[in-house]
Amino acid sequence: MQDTAAALSTALTIEPAVRTQVLDWLASQQQAMQDLLQKVVNIDSGSRDEAGVTAVAHALAERLLAAGVPVQFEPVPGYGVLLHAQVNAAGAGAPIILMGHMDTVYPAGTVAKRPYREEAGRAYGPGVADMKSGLVLNVFVAEAFARCGGLQAPLHLFFSCDEEIGSPATRDLITARARGARAVLNAEPGRVSGNLVTSRKGSMVVEFEVQGVAAHAGINHAAGASAIDALARKTLALHALTDPATGITANVGVVQGGIVPNMVAPHAKAEVDLRFTADTDPDALLERVRAIVEEESVPRTQGRITVARRTMPMKTTPEYLLALYQQGARSLGFEVQGEFTGGAADSGLTASVGVPTLCATGPVGGHPHTEREYCELTTFVPRAQAVALAVLGHP
Repeated sequence: MQDTAAALSTALTIEPAVRTQVLDWLASQQQAMQDLLQKVVNIDSGSRDEAGVTAVAHALAERLLAAGVPVQFEPVPGYGVLLHAQVNAAGAGAPIILMGHMDTVYPAGTVAKRPYREEAGRAYGPGVADMKSGLVLNVFVAEAFARCGGLQAPLHLFFSCDEEIGSPATRDLITARARGARAVLNAEPGRVSGNLVTSRKGSMVVEFEVQGVAAHAGINHAAGASAIDALARKTLALHALTDPATGITANVGVVQGGIVPNMVAPHAKAEVDLRFTADTDPDALLERVRAIVEEESVPRTQGRITVARRTMPMKTTPEYLLALYQQGARSLGFEVQGEFTGGAADSGLTASVGVPTLCATGPVGGHPHTEREYCELTTFVPRAQAVALAVLGHP
């Protein structure tokens, strides 16, 4: 583990000419950042939109390749591609990784309804904060070093394609890529307060189905066994798992079932989202969910789990890494703190394999996953500069 004082001492030895060149170049790129942000926001790239995610990757790669940064695409069938890029690949030691995800929560056609727009210093559009602005920031930081030099260690970009649905296809690829890295800076949006994220809850999504017995709802009601009735009872039991004292929350957010109103429903299914802290045993939590799902909550009905996927909690960022970013931010004229959030992210995966991880290093944004989602455009340059200083100063 790095010592905080030693890390900050190392940061103070950054070559002044390199620092100035990198910061000045980034300061000149505000409009170019906004232009690239508009380009990628105006591409629908919901999770499992293979073509859309791939199109975002190519738009980002175009900028990197023009700056001489090698880019590789790794196909992920059904989801799109991973984007890999390296600056100073021959540098000494383990890399620093700038991470992000290219998928959003929005379905195809969202861009046509509400494309990118700017108003009063903010950009709006699907995924503008979560997290296409962070991808753009990382691209420009990488380009700054490609143009200006100054890196000692290798700098890697790693952009994934399925984070918004729990990284089912890429979690092993993410941990394999991260293992052994010096640090990971994950460009999720900065908090509305401007703060960074230094710890996160984990998440678990469980999909389940309930089988019932069909019957005519008027003529032969008693012969039926309603899967919807059973699902409703299971929903109440699952919601009762919420416990503020332990940090566990449960939310059945998707339900489907039945065929027609005058038939006792023979089938229903649902998805439950659970959040938990690093103090929770996720296997034990899953077994509690399984017991509720499989209980015969209505006679002659049967429930079973069909899918269970999880994202690990993000362990607390080491003090030295937060202090390193804070020192750079302070020199640029702004202050940040670290905070905990209930949202899960791929930073939980990288932290779970022991890599020092700092999250929410992207531009400040708000209202993610809603029509009001926005990015504070004035935070683009200073937060890109702060990331660059953290990379330059990292021991």
